[in-house]
Amino acid sequence: MADLKMTMPLSEILLLPGGKGINQNFIDIMKEDDIPVFCINEKTNKKRFLSYNFLNNNKERFWLENGDVGFYLVENCFNMLKEKAIKKTGSCPIEWGASQKTEKETNPAPGFGDEYKVISKLSSEEKVSLLSKSFNMLYGHANQKTSGKSAVVKAFVDSTKDAAVVNHVALEEVMELADEEAKKHTQRMVNITGEMVKSSVKLITRDIFSNELMNVLVKQSNGTIIQHITRVYLNGIAYIAHYNNLFSSSAIQKIRASFKSNYSMFYHKLLPHININEINLERVFYGGMKPIPPEMFSNWAIGFLLHDIGKADAIEYHEGEKRYDRDIVSAHVNTGYKSIMTKTNYPVEAGLIAGFHHEYYGDPDGYGYYRTGLEQYKKQKPDLSQNYCIAYEYKPVMDYKVLGYFPAKVLEIIDVFDSLTDLNRVYRKSMTPNEALDFMRQNFIFKKQKVDMILFDIFRDFLKKKMRT
Repeated sequence: MADLKMTMPLSEILLLPGGKGINQNFIDIMKEDDIPVFCINEKTNKKRFLSYNFLNNNKERFWLENGDVGFYLVENCFNMLKEKAIKKTGSCPIEWGASQKTEKETNPAPGFGDEYKVISKLSSEEKVSLLSKSFNMLYGHANQKTSGKSAVVKAFVDSTKDAAVVNHVALEEVMELADEEAKKHTQRMVNITGEMVKSSVKLITRDIFSNELMNVLVKQSNGTIIQHITRVYLNGIAYIAHYNNLFSSSAIQKIRASFKSNYSMFYHKLLPHININEINLERVFYGGMKPIPPEMFSNWAIGFLLHDIGKADAIEYHEGEKRYDRDIVSAHVNTGYKSIMTKTNYPVEAGLIAGFHHEYYGDPDGYGYYRTGLEQYKKQKPDLSQNYCIAYEYKPVMDYKVLGYFPAKVLEIIDVFDSLTDLNRVYRKSMTPNEALDFMRQNFIFKKQKVDMILFDIFRDFLKKKMRT
C-alpha cells in the first residue's frame, strides 16, 4: 500500500510550471492507467482513494475545483507517473517537491480502536484478506465442539473488531460512488461478513457465553465503540437464541396466561383504538409469537453487528460530555441506514435494524427512518390504522401495519441497557445491571411506552440466566 504520509496536490502536477497550461502528457497517463487519487475533505478530514477516471467522468478537470475536497497523489503514484512520462517524452516537467502535505498521525475514529488507522490504509484486497483470516479462525471453532473458551474469546474479539472496522472503513470509501458501483466494490466484504456472522450464531447458540466470559471478551477489545458493538452484537445473538429456547418450555404459555393482568394495559396504551378485551398476544405479535428461523436469525445478527456503523462520523460527540444534540444523535441511524441500504447488498433486515433501533414506539424521544416514512404515508392515507405492535417479517413494517420491527425492538432494549451499564461512559455514572433494569422499567415502560414490555421481561430473564452460568 502507498505511504500516505506524503502527498502532493494534483493541480500542481497536472499544470505546467510557470502558468503555461495543462500537462496533457500527465493527464493522458492518468487516464490510461486510471491512477488512484487521494481525496481529503478538509472540513471533516475524511480520506479515501478514488480512481482518476471516475472523478474525471463526473467532472472534467475536477482537480482545479476550489472546494472542501483536496486532490493529491501519494509519492509512489507520482513516481510511476514520472517514469511513464520519461519513457513517453524523454523528460518530466516537475519533481516531487515542496508542496507535500503531511498526514496528521491521528485516528479519525478513536472509538473504533487503534486498528482503525491501520485498516483504513489497507487496499480493498488486503481488507478482504483480513476478514477472511478472521472468518476462517471463527469458522474452525464453530465446527469444533472441543475448542477452549480462551481461543473462542480471541476469535470473537478479532472477528467482531475486524468486521466492524472493515465495514465502516469500506462504507466511508464508497459513499461518493454510484450505488451499483459501491455494491460491486463491497460485495466480497458483504459475503465474508455474512458467513462470519453465521459462525458467530452457531457458537453462541451453544450457550457458551457466561456473563464473566463476556466481560473478559470486552476487556480484550480495543475502542469504546468497538466494545459497545461487541457487547450488543453478542448479547443480541444470545438473546434471540434464548428467545427461541422459550418455545421448548412452558414460558410462552405463562406469558399468555398472565397477559391480561400483566400486559394488557401497556399494549392498550399503544393501541388505544382497539377494545381492551381484544388486546392479546396476536395483537402484540403480528401472526402470533413464534421462533426465529435460521436465515432470519443470521440476517438480524448482521444488523446487530452494523447497527452503529454511522456513529463514527460524530465520535467525539458520542464519546464526550457535550450537551444533548438531537440532530447529531439521530444522524447516526440515518447514515447507517443509507450506507447499508444503498451502498451494499446486505440483507434488507440489516439496514432496517440500523435505521429503526431508536424508534421507541413513536415516543417523541425517539428518532429514525420509520417515523419519517410513516408521516409521509399518513399524508397519502390519513385513515391508516395500525392494529398490531410488532412484526417479525419486515414487509408488514414497511406497509405500516405494525408499530415496530421485532429485531429493532430487541436491539433498543440491549442498546439502552448497555449504555446505562457501560463503565467507559464519561458523561454519567454507570449503573449496576439491577439498577439499569429498574431505571428502564420505570422510565421506558411505565412513564413512557418506549421499549416493548414482553421483550423487556424476556431480556430480564435472559440476564438472570446468563449471570448464573
